[in-house]
Amino acid sequence: MLISTKGRYALRVMIDLVEHQSEGYIPLKEIAERQEISEKYLESIIKILVRAKMLDGLRGKGGGYKLTKAPEQYTVGSILRLTEESLAPVSCLEEGALPCTRAAECRTLPMWQGLDKVINEYLDGILLSDLVLPDSAGDNYVI
Repeated sequence: MLISTKGRYALRVMIDLVEHQSEGYIPLKEIAERQEISEKYLESIIKILVRAKMLDGLRGKGGGYKLTKAPEQYTVGSILRLTEESLAPVSCLEEGALPCTRAAECRTLPMWQGLDKVINEYLDGILLSDLVLPDSAGDNYVI
């Protein structure tokens, strides 16, 4: 499993929005500048987050994006599952995968299932609020 830039950037965007939530709706341009992500690429990531109702968008003057819930209600796992094709360590455990014809005699399947469980439990155990530094300026971290 390798987390793509899309997944890492989605986390950075969400953290940025938490750290600036007192400012109301945050313009895409401001997020892109602070996070040093191209606006065009950021648009594609934000579209995914809005479609999943993790973010709310407002057009026009005073518009931008903000979280739809409290930071404590988002897990890293839920964010990464939106942006990554899969968090599964092997293809046979990916969502929608066809049943493996060798599953009954596969010596390694229980190991992969255990790793998959550990990955998901770990990422679901980290809240977005856990990644935010108290009183931070919103641009001093790297993921």
